[in-house]
Amino acid sequence: MMTKKTVLHAENIHKTFRHPSKVSVLRGVDLTIQQGESIAIMGASGEGKTTLLNIIGTLEKPDKGSLTLLGKKASPAARKTTIGFVFQNYNLLEDYTTIENVLMPAKISRKTTTKNSPSYKRATSLLEMVGITNRANFNVKDLSGGERQRVAIARALCNNPDIILADEPSGNLDHENSKAIHAILLSCVKDHNKALIIVTHDIELATMCDKIYTLQDGKLMLRDPAS
Repeated sequence: MMTKKTVLHAENIHKTFRHPSKVSVLRGVDLTIQQGESIAIMGASGEGKTTLLNIIGTLEKPDKGSLTLLGKKASPAARKTTIGFVFQNYNLLEDYTTIENVLMPAKISRKTTTKNSPSYKRATSLLEMVGITNRANFNVKDLSGGERQRVAIARALCNNPDIILADEPSGNLDHENSKAIHAILLSCVKDHNKALIIVTHDIELATMCDKIYTLQDGKLMLRDPAS
């Protein structure tokens, strides 16, 4: 049986905000995730779930602790090819087309994105995977919420990252669109061997993941599967 590689290892992560008053949101968080594994992080609003995700994604720095990606010290440079992000509010460029949005990570990485380039071919195959090939040349401002989140997932996968970080990916969607987005994200794990960390309040989505953690009082605790 093939041993799966560790994609991310976070150890003793601390984070304190000091304005307007001192609040310690992360107090020694440890987390490890392997390829082909899905993890849900739950917890009340204000507990620091998004902060933890931002630190894992190298968008914020911890005050203390270590973070490695694929066995190397995490850095913003590694983020471009190692991590894909899916946000609750999509964070798409509304005056650009669907295909242009999907290709944006490749452009940022200075890859060729002209038609027939490997990046362009990958982008079109990703749009097919998420089911919106017919919207490739639409401006994203003309798409529905469910379609926009599909674009966001395709964009997250553009550079073929090892790990996907999703922050409330279905928080703005109705039940049917939420189910579709959940299925697409989890297929990335099952069919493409990605690691997936989802911050969510949706217990239905959380129970579909391999592990559920709760962030409370600055600590990350693995939930009993029976609870």
